[in-house]
Amino acid sequence: MSLQHIAFIMDGNGRWARKRNKPRVYGHLKGAYKIEEVVRWCALRGIRYTTFYAFSTENWKRPRTEVNFILGLLENKISEFYERMKKEKVRLIFSGRIKEIGDKIFNICKEYEEKTKNNDRIIVNMALNYGGRAEIIDAVRKIIKGKLENIDEENFKDFLYAPDIPDPDLIIRTSGEKRLSNFLLWQSAYSELYFTDVYWPDFSEEELDKAIEDYKKRKRRFGGIQ
Repeated sequence: MSLQHIAFIMDGNGRWARKRNKPRVYGHLKGAYKIEEVVRWCALRGIRYTTFYAFSTENWKRPRTEVNFILGLLENKISEFYERMKKEKVRLIFSGRIKEIGDKIFNICKEYEEKTKNNDRIIVNMALNYGGRAEIIDAVRKIIKGKLENIDEENFKDFLYAPDIPDPDLIIRTSGEKRLSNFLLWQSAYSELYFTDVYWPDFSEEELDKAIEDYKKRKRRFGGIQ
């Protein structure tokens, strides 16, 4: 069974840090570096697309100090990620209401989308200030603004944040929680879901392989009979 797109709900950074008597932000720092490892592992396995739930529209409810740390981490690590991943031929794209985060991060995101636009080994979609419901609302607003008619499932997708990325075959959530948390609500209609108790900073190559092997054992019917 083909597997071209894996999406990750990177959960458990704060709990991972607390278990080590560290502040929650330390877990976010470790989690940011984990993304690089996971991208490399996926590229080695021929995965064409990855999506990472980096900051949700609901994450603004967290303590301001934690939000500021996460946004500062994003601001500083995008360029580091680019430098370290250049040889991997990674293409970066960013999905979400990024303008609402601020001009600085928005401009950084656009800069690295442009710098990596010709890379073709693996596409990394970073979901920033992202919410599945917000994405659907934003798509509807575009349709209304354009006064478009005859909208169906196929052309509705054209108005989503990343219309050229196929729906995820597999969504992996770490930390033991078993829900989507407003992630890729439109795109996940027929995605396979895999939940692991491992916290995101501890997510390993072996755990990735377990998820892939579990996926390969499933039968995807998409509502039909096989």
